[in-house]
Order: sequence, then C-alpha cells, then structure tokens
Amino acid sequence: MEFVHKSVLLNEVIEGLDIKENGTYVDGTLGGAGHAMHVCEKLGKDGRFIGIDQDEDAIEASTKRLEKYGDIVTIVRNNYSDMTQVMDELGVSGVDGITLDLGVSSFQLDTAERGFSYRLDAPLDMRMDNRQPLSAETVVNEYSENELFHIIKNYGEDKFAKNIAKHIVIERQESPILTTKRLAEIVDHAIPMKMKKQGGHPAKRTFQAIRIEVNHELDVLEKNINDMIDLLNPGGRFCIITFHSLEDRIVKNAFRTAQNPCVCPSDFPVCVCGRKSKGKIITRKPILPTEEEIEGNPRSKSAKLRIFEHN
Repeated sequence: MEFVHKSVLLNEVIEGLDIKENGTYVDGTLGGAGHAMHVCEKLGKDGRFIGIDQDEDAIEASTKRLEKYGDIVTIVRNNYSDMTQVMDELGVSGVDGITLDLGVSSFQLDTAERGFSYRLDAPLDMRMDNRQPLSAETVVNEYSENELFHIIKNYGEDKFAKNIAKHIVIERQESPILTTKRLAEIVDHAIPMKMKKQGGHPAKRTFQAIRIEVNHELDVLEKNINDMIDLLNPGGRFCIITFHSLEDRIVKNAFRTAQNPCVCPSDFPVCVCGRKSKGKIITRKPILPTEEEIEGNPRSKSAKLRIFEHN
C-alpha cells in the first residue's frame, strides 16, 4: 500500500515558514513528505532540508519522494523529541524553520494492521515506531482499571471514561482483548444508546486516548517545544499543526511563555526576574482550514496551525 497522506494547511504552512532560498528547514514529523516537497521546491543549492520521522513506512516513502532534491535533503529516523541531538550530530547549529504536523497520517489510519483505526479490524497496535515495546494491546490488557480511566478521561476527554474502563477490565477477564474490532465493540456497549448519535463513532475518543498513551504524544510535545524554539535562528519560524484541544493548549501556552516569560507579580513596576522574550507569536488566533479544504479532506476539520517567530 502506498504511503498516502494529504497535507493539511499546506499553503498556510509554506507561507508561515517564510522560506529563504539558502535557509535550513526541519520537518519533525516528515510523514509522506507533503509539506517537505513544497519546502524543498523553494530551496536553492545552498539551502538544506532535514526530515525526521519515527515511522518506518514514512521514512521509506519520503526518501523516494525527496530523492530528486539530491544533497540538500537529509532524512533521519528518530522522534522529534531528539531534534536537538540530531542537529548536533549533523553539525547544524541553528535552523530557519521547523514544522510539526501532529496528526496521524491517512496511511497509518487506513493500513489496518497498524491498529490505529476503530473502523478496521486488526491487531491492537497503534505504535508510530514499531521498535518500541509498548503497544495498545499492552495498555488495554495490563493497565489497571484506574489507569485506563485516567487515560480515557484525560487524553480522550470522554465523560464515560469510568464505565469504559470498567467494561474493558470485565471483558479482558474473559479473554485478552487483541483486536481493534473487539475494543471498539466494548466501548460501544459502555456508552448509553442516546449518546451514541453525538460526536461521531463511540470509540473515537478511547482510541485517541490509548494512541496518545502508547506514543507518549503529549509528554513529548510539552517537554520539547522550548528546546526546538531554541534551535531557531533569528527570524526563524516554528509552525505546529495540532488536531485536538489537548495538543493545542500545550502549544498555545508554550508560545505564550516563550513570548512573555516574565514571572514577576503584575504590580511590579519593572521586571526583575530577568527572563527575556524568545520571540513573538505570529498567529494571534490559530489558522484553521478553509471550508474548501475540509470538503476535499474531511480529516483536516479539527486542524489548527500556530506560528512562532524567534527574535
């Protein structure tokens, strides 16, 4: 199956990066190289593009698609959490733009055996990096009822989290829960009938929550935004696309703190904490997909783009 992923907010990201012909640009979630190809198109022979992804299939697909750009492209299989280390190893001291697209790719969702989709029957997996030991099967079958409750409540924001966790534990006592289909059915039975018509598929939030736990998505994002901002050269831009409120809140707060890190009490006449601004937020409100984009790519509906510029 070909690695297909329709890049979300493509024009808005390319415009937001404000690409310099001889600049250095990093995509920390390379995927199928949708955004990357358009960045490379704008780079000259002295420009440089570095693509990072932890997904084996993404690395294979993007390597083929970016082959025509030759030596200006470097592709590394890693998590963007190690971006600073990757730049050190490549001898790159600063970059002019960074992109993160935090969505699950269409390829990951539509490839049944990856176990991301509640619509396709497959082994419970959900790993973006198949080298890691933790999978959805482990979470569902080995986490305590209380741990499952907190994951589904906090990461899935599902008000039926307690009942869903309870049903999962009851069912796994009968036999291990090994497939996406069985998990989706368990979640479906845990939600009251009258609520099933609201907010899409009943299992959507639970699958999101377990995926976030398996891949440590929020922890990785929260712990590494500042380090990535510090990689930017003066005038460098950081574009982050999020797909749910938890991610967006982390990005919004991190950008606000980077713009105004002062912790002095509001009644102080001057700042005495000595913390300096790292730059400015370009997007006062997040950029959203147009109705035309949503019509052509329904998965873009919840996307939000925020942009930060380094001093």
